[in-house]
Amino acid sequence: MLTSKQGASAILCYGAIDVPLAQPRSLIFGHFFSGLVGVIVATIFQFNLHDDPFPRLQWLAASLATAIALVVMHLTKTTHPPAGATALLPCIDQHIWALRWYFLPVLLLSSAIVLVTALMVNNLQRQYPKFWVAQLPPSPAPKDDQHRHRKPPMAEESSVGSPQRTLSDLESGP
Repeated sequence: MLTSKQGASAILCYGAIDVPLAQPRSLIFGHFFSGLVGVIVATIFQFNLHDDPFPRLQWLAASLATAIALVVMHLTKTTHPPAGATALLPCIDQHIWALRWYFLPVLLLSSAIVLVTALMVNNLQRQYPKFWVAQLPPSPAPKDDQHRHRKPPMAEESSVGSPQRTLSDLESGP
Protein backbone atom coordinates (compact mmCIF):
# COMPACT_ATOMS: atom_id res chain seq x y z
CA MET A 1 0.00 0.00 0.00
CA LEU A 2 2.84 2.39 0.76
CA THR A 3 4.38 1.86 -2.65
CA SER A 4 1.23 2.73 -4.60
CA LYS A 5 0.80 6.18 -3.07
CA GLN A 6 4.53 6.88 -3.18
CA GLY A 7 4.48 5.78 -6.83
CA ALA A 8 1.79 8.36 -7.54
CA SER A 9 3.87 10.97 -5.70
CA ALA A 10 6.89 10.01 -7.78
CA ILE A 11 4.92 10.51 -11.02
CA LEU A 12 4.04 14.04 -9.88
CA CYS A 13 7.54 14.89 -8.66
CA TYR A 14 9.34 13.48 -11.72
CA GLY A 15 6.87 14.35 -14.46
CA ALA A 16 4.93 17.46 -13.45
CA ILE A 17 7.64 19.46 -11.75
CA ASP A 18 6.10 22.87 -12.46
CA VAL A 19 2.82 22.38 -10.59
CA PRO A 20 2.50 23.39 -6.92
CA LEU A 21 1.16 19.91 -6.07
CA ALA A 22 4.59 18.41 -6.83
CA GLN A 23 6.73 20.80 -4.80
CA PRO A 24 8.57 19.65 -1.64
CA ARG A 25 6.24 21.43 0.78
CA SER A 26 3.20 19.65 -0.64
CA LEU A 27 4.97 16.30 -0.89
CA ILE A 28 6.33 16.15 2.66
CA PHE A 29 3.62 17.96 4.61
CA GLY A 30 0.72 16.69 2.52
CA HIS A 31 1.63 13.09 3.34
CA PHE A 32 2.46 13.90 6.97
CA PHE A 33 -0.75 15.80 7.73
CA SER A 34 -2.85 13.18 5.95
CA GLY A 35 -1.17 10.35 7.82
CA LEU A 36 -1.68 12.19 11.10
CA VAL A 37 -5.38 12.68 10.33
CA GLY A 38 -5.74 9.02 9.32
CA VAL A 39 -4.15 7.74 12.53
CA ILE A 40 -6.24 10.11 14.68
CA VAL A 41 -9.51 9.09 12.99
CA ALA A 42 -8.68 5.39 13.23
CA THR A 43 -7.80 5.88 16.93
CA ILE A 44 -11.06 7.73 17.60
CA PHE A 45 -13.06 4.87 16.06
CA GLN A 46 -11.01 2.38 18.13
CA PHE A 47 -10.63 -0.20 15.41
CA ASN A 48 -8.93 -3.49 16.11
CA LEU A 49 -8.20 -4.60 12.58
CA HIS A 50 -6.42 -7.77 13.76
CA ASP A 51 -9.52 -9.26 15.41
CA ASP A 52 -12.11 -7.77 13.04
CA PRO A 53 -10.65 -6.97 9.59
CA PHE A 54 -13.92 -5.32 8.46
CA PRO A 55 -15.35 -3.26 11.32
CA ARG A 56 -18.90 -2.01 11.08
CA LEU A 57 -18.11 1.70 10.62
CA GLN A 58 -14.91 1.31 8.63
CA TRP A 59 -16.47 3.00 5.59
CA LEU A 60 -17.33 6.06 7.69
CA ALA A 61 -13.88 6.32 9.25
CA ALA A 62 -12.16 5.97 5.87
CA SER A 63 -14.39 8.63 4.31
CA LEU A 64 -13.95 11.03 7.22
CA ALA A 65 -10.19 10.57 7.29
CA THR A 66 -9.87 11.37 3.59
CA ALA A 67 -12.26 14.34 3.76
CA ILE A 68 -10.62 15.84 6.85
CA ALA A 69 -7.17 15.33 5.33
CA LEU A 70 -8.30 17.21 2.22
CA VAL A 71 -9.52 20.12 4.34
CA VAL A 72 -6.28 20.17 6.38
CA MET A 73 -4.14 20.10 3.21
CA HIS A 74 -6.22 22.90 1.70
CA LEU A 75 -5.95 25.07 4.82
CA THR A 76 -2.19 24.56 5.10
CA LYS A 77 -1.66 24.96 1.33
CA THR A 78 0.01 21.53 1.15
CA THR A 79 -2.40 19.79 -1.22
CA HIS A 80 -0.86 16.64 -2.66
CA PRO A 81 -3.41 14.29 -4.30
CA PRO A 82 -1.65 10.98 -3.49
CA ALA A 83 -1.79 11.98 0.18
CA GLY A 84 -5.52 11.25 0.16
CA ALA A 85 -4.59 7.56 0.13
CA THR A 86 -2.26 8.20 3.06
CA ALA A 87 -5.21 9.27 5.22
CA LEU A 88 -7.18 6.24 4.12
CA LEU A 89 -4.57 3.60 4.97
CA PRO A 90 -4.75 3.55 8.81
CA CYS A 91 -8.51 2.97 8.58
CA ILE A 92 -8.45 0.07 6.11
CA ASP A 93 -5.09 -1.72 6.28
CA GLN A 94 -4.32 -3.86 9.31
CA HIS A 95 -0.54 -3.65 8.76
CA ILE A 96 -0.61 0.15 8.74
CA TRP A 97 -2.95 0.14 11.73
CA ALA A 98 -0.45 -2.05 13.58
CA LEU A 99 2.17 0.69 13.15
CA ARG A 100 -0.18 3.35 14.60
CA TRP A 101 1.94 6.39 15.49
CA TYR A 102 5.07 4.80 14.00
CA PHE A 103 3.37 5.20 10.63
CA LEU A 104 4.30 8.91 10.65
CA PRO A 105 8.11 8.49 10.64
CA VAL A 106 7.73 5.88 7.90
CA LEU A 107 5.78 8.46 5.88
CA LEU A 108 8.43 11.11 6.40
CA LEU A 109 11.19 8.71 5.38
CA SER A 110 9.43 7.50 2.24
CA SER A 111 8.53 11.07 1.23
CA ALA A 112 12.13 12.17 1.81
CA ILE A 113 13.37 9.34 -0.42
CA VAL A 114 11.02 10.43 -3.22
CA LEU A 115 12.17 14.04 -2.77
CA VAL A 116 15.89 13.23 -2.82
CA THR A 117 15.60 11.09 -5.95
CA ALA A 118 13.45 13.78 -7.61
CA LEU A 119 16.14 16.36 -6.81
CA MET A 120 18.87 14.18 -8.31
CA VAL A 121 16.95 13.15 -11.44
CA ASN A 122 15.19 16.43 -12.24
CA ASN A 123 18.17 18.73 -11.79
CA LEU A 124 20.17 17.03 -14.52
CA GLN A 125 18.37 18.95 -17.28
CA ARG A 126 15.65 20.99 -15.53
CA GLN A 127 15.10 22.93 -12.32
CA TYR A 128 13.31 21.23 -9.43
CA PRO A 129 11.85 22.43 -7.16
CA LYS A 130 10.31 25.65 -8.39
CA PHE A 131 9.92 26.70 -4.75
CA TRP A 132 10.67 25.08 -1.40
CA VAL A 133 8.33 26.65 1.11
CA ALA A 134 6.07 29.27 -0.46
CA GLN A 135 5.15 29.90 -4.04
CA LEU A 136 6.33 33.24 -5.37
CA PRO A 137 3.45 35.53 -6.31
CA PRO A 138 3.20 36.49 -9.99
CA SER A 139 4.60 39.86 -10.94
CA PRO A 140 1.97 42.61 -11.05
CA ALA A 141 0.56 43.57 -14.44
CA PRO A 142 1.48 47.02 -15.78
CA LYS A 143 -1.05 49.65 -14.76
CA ASP A 144 -0.85 51.65 -17.99
CA ASP A 145 -2.95 49.86 -20.58
CA GLN A 146 -2.31 52.58 -23.17
CA HIS A 147 1.32 51.45 -23.55
CA ARG A 148 0.43 47.79 -24.09
CA HIS A 149 -1.45 48.44 -27.35
CA ARG A 150 0.58 51.33 -28.68
CA LYS A 151 2.15 50.80 -32.09
CA PRO A 152 5.90 51.24 -32.37
CA PRO A 153 6.97 54.46 -34.09
CA MET A 154 7.85 54.14 -37.77
CA ALA A 155 11.12 55.42 -39.10
CA GLU A 156 10.67 58.48 -41.30
CA GLU A 157 13.40 57.53 -43.73
CA SER A 158 11.98 54.08 -44.54
CA SER A 159 11.98 53.19 -48.20
CA VAL A 160 8.90 52.35 -50.25
CA GLY A 161 9.43 48.58 -50.33
CA SER A 162 10.36 48.14 -46.65
CA PRO A 163 8.35 45.79 -44.41
CA GLN A 164 7.24 48.69 -42.19
CA ARG A 165 5.82 50.60 -45.16
CA THR A 166 4.03 47.52 -46.50
CA LEU A 167 2.51 46.84 -43.09
CA SER A 168 1.24 50.42 -42.75
CA ASP A 169 -0.21 50.26 -46.27
CA LEU A 170 -2.07 47.06 -45.38
CA GLU A 171 -3.41 48.55 -42.16
CA SER A 172 -4.68 51.73 -43.78
CA GLY A 173 -6.34 49.92 -46.68
CA PRO A 174 -7.09 51.28 -50.19
